[in-house]
Amino acid sequence: MKRTGLFFITFLSMLLILAFCHEVFAAGEGTKLADYYLKKMPAPALSPSPALNQAMTIQAEFNQAIMTTFGKVVGYKAGLTNPNVQKIFGVTAPLRGTLMEKMILKSGTTIAANFGARPLYEGDLILRVGSEAINTAVTPMDALKGIDAAIPFIELPDLVYAKDVKINGPLLAAINVAARYGIVGDPIPVQATPEWLERLKTFKCQIYDKKGTMLVEGPGSSLLEHPINVVLWIRDSLKADGIALKKGDLLSLGTITKLTPTAPSTTIKARYIGLDPEGPVEISVNFN
Repeated sequence: MKRTGLFFITFLSMLLILAFCHEVFAAGEGTKLADYYLKKMPAPALSPSPALNQAMTIQAEFNQAIMTTFGKVVGYKAGLTNPNVQKIFGVTAPLRGTLMEKMILKSGTTIAANFGARPLYEGDLILRVGSEAINTAVTPMDALKGIDAAIPFIELPDLVYAKDVKINGPLLAAINVAARYGIVGDPIPVQATPEWLERLKTFKCQIYDKKGTMLVEGPGSSLLEHPINVVLWIRDSLKADGIALKKGDLLSLGTITKLTPTAPSTTIKARYIGLDPEGPVEISVNFN
């Protein structure tokens, strides 16, 4: 009996030591990754690779470290909102990141093509929270009542890690789901109507080069089958961490068009067809 008790105490002590080591691991890696990110240098893989809950702890420290450069929190983003992409990254649900004030740039902005360690662009969409009632929304229409605007958005993410790193879900979560910059257009007022629910599902985002050649397009339904599903997922993900959405929060909903590397001396335009009742809307970014 004494041996059994001693074994149990030793085993418990080992578990506590392992848990402590994981916390230390998480704390150190968040600061390191932020340093690579801020210096726009490719980061090595985390070793050992963290579990998703550890990655979110790393993300919290990463975000704390970059806020001095990027400013206050203005919203949140969802990544991996396409089930097929989730399989590639080894996850079964989207990932959540945080948007900060100086990440948001106006349409027509000129920015260096090498704005990050591994810079990319993609067609995206932001929905803006108009009411805190969204925190108790049950149905898609309830959620739409908590949205006051749709905002065209070209996200400019940064994968951060070196090209030889195989990025999985936790590694992506650790770097704040690759949030770096994004280009926004003017807010389009949203109404809580069946027509708007259909509009959000069926609009198309088209990406053009500066010659006017369409490179790629994707529908709103590529976002978890409907953008409002992503809104509800972000809401629930935050609620699980004791965070409530508030009026004015910007919600970036994920990839509509494929991630594409940036190139110097190019202009990228995103045209939104069927989103604004008044007609097509276009936003752009110049890379130098």
